[in-house]
Amino acid sequence: MDTEPPRAAVDLFWIPLGAGGAGFVRFNGRVYEAISALLERRPRCDLYHTALEVLVGDARFVIENTWPIPDRDTASRGVVVEGPVFSRRLFRFRALRYEIHRWRDGIIPDAADAVASPQVLARDPVVAQHILDLAPTVPVRIWGRDQLGAGEMWNSNSVISFLLARAGLEPESIEPPAGGRAPGWHAGVVAAG
Repeated sequence: MDTEPPRAAVDLFWIPLGAGGAGFVRFNGRVYEAISALLERRPRCDLYHTALEVLVGDARFVIENTWPIPDRDTASRGVVVEGPVFSRRLFRFRALRYEIHRWRDGIIPDAADAVASPQVLARDPVVAQHILDLAPTVPVRIWGRDQLGAGEMWNSNSVISFLLARAGLEPESIEPPAGGRAPGWHAGVVAAG
């Protein structure tokens, strides 16, 4: 008996920070986590970056927050939001802007390195479409800053948890893989509230 693939899906990917050979990102993430663990008096954890794959009917989209921006061709990557990194004054420099993709037929470059993924969050077509509709409404916050007083900086994980919270998927109950954490996750929940 043939089973039809789902007509709607919201799948979460847990990607190790610095996967795919991003040595600079991996090194800085390890330094950040070592300092955070020391200050918080806890063991070091693996750090994760998150992305979504959303299926609605025959269309598949990737929602992800990336930095730096590789080129000016934002349309080819389905960019719906751009924001500043570290300072609004530096936004004019492409190297200091992040982008949020809602990329039809897009790719998650490091999906092969993802851990415990994909994590199925929903199979409801209304929820899946709602997340796609919400992507352009993600607030433009300064990446790397805690403007909300959430106790952690705004980053790629904030974008994903914001979308999940606004779509009613309760991101507070979603856990990263064992021994890991997703800095910025709580900031997105705070922004959604």
